[in-house]
Amino acid sequence: MTAASGTPVPDPLPPPPGGICFCVLASGSKGNAVYVSDGDTTVLIDAGLSGRELEKRMHLRNLAPERIDAIVVSHEHSDHIGGVGVMARRYRVPVYLTPGTGQNAAGALGRIAEVVHFEPGRPFCIHTLAFHPFALPHDAADPSGFTVASQGVKLGIATDLGTAPAMIQAHLADCQALVLEANHDPRMLVEGPYPWPLKQRVAGRTGHLSNPEARDLLGRVRHDGLRHVVLAHLSEINNTPECALNVVAEGLGPCRAKLTVALQSRPGELIRLRRDDGTD
Repeated sequence: MTAASGTPVPDPLPPPPGGICFCVLASGSKGNAVYVSDGDTTVLIDAGLSGRELEKRMHLRNLAPERIDAIVVSHEHSDHIGGVGVMARRYRVPVYLTPGTGQNAAGALGRIAEVVHFEPGRPFCIHTLAFHPFALPHDAADPSGFTVASQGVKLGIATDLGTAPAMIQAHLADCQALVLEANHDPRMLVEGPYPWPLKQRVAGRTGHLSNPEARDLLGRVRHDGLRHVVLAHLSEINNTPECALNVVAEGLGPCRAKLTVALQSRPGELIRLRRDDGTD
């Protein structure tokens, strides 16, 4: 198969039997996107990069943009929606978002042929993928995290949240894999170059999780079936991958899940989850 641009379309790596694949294509204040597929259904959760950059990163992981069935939007901030309109029009796919997000993102998204509204707390399906959106404490109109399940495997995604109450913990507690925010080191944030109001926003209850807060959340939701944790939305100014890994690893305790960091500059690994043991 060949894309409209003339670029050969790769054949995607198939998910293992009874499982799903996911890949954090980008994560950080300059753009966010997560690819999820069970082989029958493929979605992007957020599309905060340009269409060309999203396509480039998918091709780097042998993933075909032409096989995307939908785009699901967590909230209206530009680092999550920058490429949504372009990708939706280019591949003629529906966009799933809340009414509040849609109202606040309308100007940035442009004309979308098909918009499907969802509400936090009300599960919905996109073909064979089962989504359960849940509200996040973040300074956006109607921000959502998600669990995505198929064939006995569940992935949890929770970024852009200032705190993690019990409801969020309940959603994440039985996932085989997590994409979890670890945005900043508190000391680096305080001593860093941000103006004081921005520091207060980042560290506030509707801002972003710090490394210690991510560690504590992970410690409350870890279980024997957890196989992979990807730390996401790291600040390039107020954090480092090494710092985030060292702090959040304490939350794993005896759990043997693999802990990695999603980067802004390049796509992460394609992680393949199986029903029987959780991961390859």
